[in-house]
Amino acid sequence: MSEEAVVTLGHGSGGRLTAALVKDVFVRHFANATLEALGDAASLAAIDGRIALTTDSFVVKPLFFPGGDIGRLGVNGTVNDLCVSGAVPLYLSAAFILEEGFPLADLDRVAASMADAARIAEVKVVTGDTKVVERGHGDGVFVTTAGIGRLRDDAPAGARSVRAGDAVVVSGPVGDHGAVIAALRSGMELEGLKSDCGSVARLVEALWRAKVRPRFMRDPTRGVLATVLAELAGEGQVSVRIREVDLPIRDSVRSVCDILGFDPLYLACEGRMVAVVPREQADAAVKALRELPEGQGAALIGEIVPAGPGPVVLETRYGGTRLYDILASEQLPRIC
Repeated sequence: MSEEAVVTLGHGSGGRLTAALVKDVFVRHFANATLEALGDAASLAAIDGRIALTTDSFVVKPLFFPGGDIGRLGVNGTVNDLCVSGAVPLYLSAAFILEEGFPLADLDRVAASMADAARIAEVKVVTGDTKVVERGHGDGVFVTTAGIGRLRDDAPAGARSVRAGDAVVVSGPVGDHGAVIAALRSGMELEGLKSDCGSVARLVEALWRAKVRPRFMRDPTRGVLATVLAELAGEGQVSVRIREVDLPIRDSVRSVCDILGFDPLYLACEGRMVAVVPREQADAAVKALRELPEGQGAALIGEIVPAGPGPVVLETRYGGTRLYDILASEQLPRIC
């Protein structure tokens, strides 16, 4: 593929250029028999039991960043939504809105990244679509994915099932992705910091193998950790009490926040999960997560308490408290 080659309006026409793009980029990278049939719909094997379906769109800026890119986000974001819903991910669709003039080499890079993420998460991209908009009417590429998974019989019941005394566990350091995007846009040196963009599929599976059954799980992406916990508190009619000393936050993330005026609890993650588990299962949950490389920073950060003065109460390292609620507006737009 020539490095000078770019997307043209003809690539969205449905004709020969479209067919060549689909074959040379998407089919080549996502290679599987279901996709290669190139039908108007993917023909899938029957799935026993209930299914979970989710969809998401990705408009991150910049498109490429340390630790990932828009393609890897597209796969992991949808896979993770299925996983924290208690589903085993199986199939994905992928739709691309391309801007005229976008380098085909960059599109190939995005597709290769998506294929790698799908391989790691053990899912197949089985159908998709491509459209092209005029130069200046897009921002390179936008990606929309949808995912289907088989819902476990013992999937989390949700926020209304949590009880006072339940433990709150996170699977690793929080705020990495948001800090990377904020630093890039501000021209800051990253000093080894990279996005946590990744799949939580193995983490969730590890909990089930350890016989841990979360009452609630969520991936704190745009919702960010503080907002996820505040929404949990509101729906469950409880409060969440967390401890600052137990929060896994990298020093580099704290530095970005100090310089730019952000709060790490309001910075997005793209490869973490937060789970509420019965207190007697908390130690087993943390141990199971830490046995995986992607769960090395897992921590018990707090517990569910009866409804109090605020949805989320942070015990500071100095003995005080700080209240958190749902993020009022977008602190950092276009992070995923």
